[in-house]
Amino acid sequence: MPRPAAAHACLLALILAEAAVVLPVQAQTPDLTLDVPGDPIATFAQQQAMGSYALPTAPARQGVVAVIIGEGQVTRAAFRIDTGGLSSLQLIAPLRAQLQQAGFSVVLDCAAAACGGFDFRFGTEVIAPPDMHVDLGDFHFLSARRDGDQPELVGILSSRTATAGFVQIIRVGPRLDAPLTQPGTAALVPGGLLRAPDAPMPDAPVPDAIAAAPLDIDGFAARLEGNGSLVLDGLAFPTGSAQLAEDDFPGLRALADYLLANPDRQVALVGHTDSEGSLDGNIALSRRRAGSVLERLAARYGVPRSQMEAQGMGYLAPRASNLTPQGREQNRRVEVIVTSTN
Repeated sequence: MPRPAAAHACLLALILAEAAVVLPVQAQTPDLTLDVPGDPIATFAQQQAMGSYALPTAPARQGVVAVIIGEGQVTRAAFRIDTGGLSSLQLIAPLRAQLQQAGFSVVLDCAAAACGGFDFRFGTEVIAPPDMHVDLGDFHFLSARRDGDQPELVGILSSRTATAGFVQIIRVGPRLDAPLTQPGTAALVPGGLLRAPDAPMPDAPVPDAIAAAPLDIDGFAARLEGNGSLVLDGLAFPTGSAQLAEDDFPGLRALADYLLANPDRQVALVGHTDSEGSLDGNIALSRRRAGSVLERLAARYGVPRSQMEAQGMGYLAPRASNLTPQGREQNRRVEVIVTSTN
């Protein structure tokens, strides 16, 4: 019997295909119900009738994450567990046991540095913050598959802050014809976007908002290919932060349109910082900034990760003086460099 909604929130609102029964406090796939540990609050859930998911199958090696591509109905969800008492491993271990009991085989089970650290985090799909949080030094990842007429793939990522745990679950497999709904826990927004009651409701589905007002990328493409590089203006990074805001940046949309229209092009996203702090620390920070841009292009705009790489220069290539606040702000930037030669 499912526990009451007050005891725990459900992962996704999926319905058993054969029984067509809604269980509002559990995550469901065919013949599978997952109980998220602790007292979770659903922060994000989205269902695609037909899509794809790149499931990591090995730790990152030389900046590359090996994946298998699953196609079918894709469901994504994230949860926040408001407790500081559960580690990343404790968040994911009960879900691993439930998957194995349901007949799934574990493909990859690793933590932070063993997964490949930064390269793994920015080489796999992650739901955007604040719905999902990933600490680069404290996360755990599990991928599993169950074979049948159509293989079913599940990827689970857990991490935490000092006060809360976070769990992300992405499932791809056979289509479930039941609607996405989560009675008593969240409200359904047109377009299939589901958020918890305490999360802000968007005025329109995320895909529609992104697709609105298409940009003419001819000028962007000409400048990028003519110069070989461009600064992605408008991406502001506070000192010491790699966090990219949730705004719809025109430069990112233009770059995404360019890369999707030119699949033979590869680019490097290069992060830069101001001169506050050590060189090693700034190089690491600038690479994280570039990685956050790469992740946004891949996760939100669908740009293949194979067309992009993330690098960091720290404060070694300023475009303004670091002696003034205005100059330091200009130096905190991400550039795109065309690296393909054909």
